[in-house]
Amino acid sequence: MQDATPGQTAALIQVAGLEFAWPGTKQPVLHIPSFSLKPAERLFLHGPSGSGKSTFLSLLTGIHLPQAGSISILGQNLAALSGGGRDQFRASHLGYVFQQFNLLPYLSVIDNVMLPCRFSRLRRERANDVRAQALHLLERLDLLTVRNKPSTALSVGQQQRVALARALIGAPEILIADEPTSALDAERRNAFIELLFECAEENETAVLLASHDQHLATAFDRSISLAEINHATVNRHV
Repeated sequence: MQDATPGQTAALIQVAGLEFAWPGTKQPVLHIPSFSLKPAERLFLHGPSGSGKSTFLSLLTGIHLPQAGSISILGQNLAALSGGGRDQFRASHLGYVFQQFNLLPYLSVIDNVMLPCRFSRLRRERANDVRAQALHLLERLDLLTVRNKPSTALSVGQQQRVALARALIGAPEILIADEPTSALDAERRNAFIELLFECAEENETAVLLASHDQHLATAFDRSISLAEINHATVNRHV
């Protein structure tokens, strides 16, 4: 892990000179000179639908690699890892709440929550007793009574909270959420954000949430528009 400058805390995420273009296109959709996320920070990344937020998150999680620049997570340059190495790194250090939740329909609620610990020894060790932590998170999120139900039997709001519990189990250093409140009304949206922060604080997890809904901005430590940090020509006027 890279050393921090004296008096400063090392960033969990550090981006420098990032450029990314989809195959077959000439112009980059993302050109981000710099970006960072600090330990325990709550960062809101906003921009309209189609502006490249999900693409940026896919780069930060190592699902895609940039054509230029570097992405360092916990001091690890993602481009230096193999595809399997990036998968393992992501499983151990990143919790992800997908816009469509991506719960496995053939698993019960509690098995969905425990799933990350099946792929990461580090998260199993951090959880100590995986089932006990899963039950704690489900209780915290008011889901204990549905723990043995299939995820398909749940409401949208319940599925969302299961996805949050799954992302937080094993105390990953970073939680990334992609439009997690898009299907919720204002009251449920605010309640979800409050629960997210409480659980993240309990697990000492930093939060990076991307959304087009700027009403969420005031709840976060820092708010950034993707258009502010993206210098790609195609997005300068977004």
